[in-house]
Amino acid sequence: MAEQGGGGGGGGSRGEKNMAVASPTSSRSVTETVNGSHKFVIQGYSLAKGMGVGKHIASDNFTVGGYQWAIYFYPDGKNPEDNSTYVSVFIALASEGNDVRALFELTLLDQSGKGKHKVHSHFDRSLESGPYTLKYRGSMWGYKRFFRRALLETSDFLKDDCLKINCTVGVVVSAIDCSRLHSIQVPDSDIGAHFGVLLENMEGSDVVFDVAGEKFHAHKLVLAARSPVFRNEFFDRLEEDTQEVVITDLEPKVFKAMLHFIYRDALIEDVEMVASSSTCASSESDTLMEKLLAAADKYGLARLRRMCESHICKDISVHTVAKTLALADRYHATELKAVCLRFAAENLAAEPSLFACFWHLAVMRSEGFNYLKENFPALQSEILKTVAGCEEDCSSGGGKTRSVWAQLSDGGDTNGRRVRQRT
Repeated sequence: MAEQGGGGGGGGSRGEKNMAVASPTSSRSVTETVNGSHKFVIQGYSLAKGMGVGKHIASDNFTVGGYQWAIYFYPDGKNPEDNSTYVSVFIALASEGNDVRALFELTLLDQSGKGKHKVHSHFDRSLESGPYTLKYRGSMWGYKRFFRRALLETSDFLKDDCLKINCTVGVVVSAIDCSRLHSIQVPDSDIGAHFGVLLENMEGSDVVFDVAGEKFHAHKLVLAARSPVFRNEFFDRLEEDTQEVVITDLEPKVFKAMLHFIYRDALIEDVEMVASSSTCASSESDTLMEKLLAAADKYGLARLRRMCESHICKDISVHTVAKTLALADRYHATELKAVCLRFAAENLAAEPSLFACFWHLAVMRSEGFNYLKENFPALQSEILKTVAGCEEDCSSGGGKTRSVWAQLSDGGDTNGRRVRQRT
């Protein structure tokens, strides 16, 4: 009996040893900020004064942490009790959101080069109550008494009637970090690099392009996969196999840049360097980008066309918008065309009485607008209609606005007088 009992006890001991023990687990909550910045340039400060207490100039919307934000500048202040003694600056939540927690920083830039910026920041100090909470769309954080206006107008913050404000938003996000102890990092795709090597060493090339005497070796399959025009040229036509193609309407450097994109899905470094260089090379950059845009349109390279549009639109001004609009229309650059039309409308919709004369002198008398009028009359009409349409949406004095634009499009000034066109 005792032995049997001992045997039973031995069996129980072995069972305990065979029990599976679960590995300990852990998790970690990480709360941090997703930061982003926006630079807001306010040109024509003296013209903005007098618009009224509580009225603001808004920056373009910018995205940080999945939300849209905007900077509001009140040249006459936001608080009626201050009687326009101060300018006010606020950051507003411009998209839908509930209880969005964030940190903010507003910096008024010193334009003298001394670096004595005026900074209001949550980032460099401890906040007793934590980050600021914006309850809903339209909620704002900022300062009613951001700067005394009389001091601002005699300071180094105002230069050439221009103010520059930097805004940083840090949206608070929390997440559970479930990263494993052992992980394997997957590298970024390098298919473009491999195809680029294929282009450079000419291995397996089966077609040669002659561009103004310069030879370029390439691969029909790669070209056909990327461009519907090349696919039609090499595989859809019922003709003999083409070994050499003569290109007469592109320069070698433009064709080289296009091939680089086809193989690497990126702009060639020479193009990037010229596009990002100083203003003295801007005309060279514009010319190269414009020619590359034409090539992208000819060969059906939609992504390359969008890249060119992105670069060209950065330099739109009252002196270039007309020719850029014609360029965009000619090469089916729909995004660039929309930007040109928006540029015209937005610069005038804010205050037609202030900008109408400026538009007439700076744009309608420019060489670009004359070029547009002579070669693309339909576009000239479209740009004026866009401006007028925006005015009808944004202005309460619709009838007066339309009469202003009727005078401008007909060659008059804002007082109804005829203006002699420059010849």
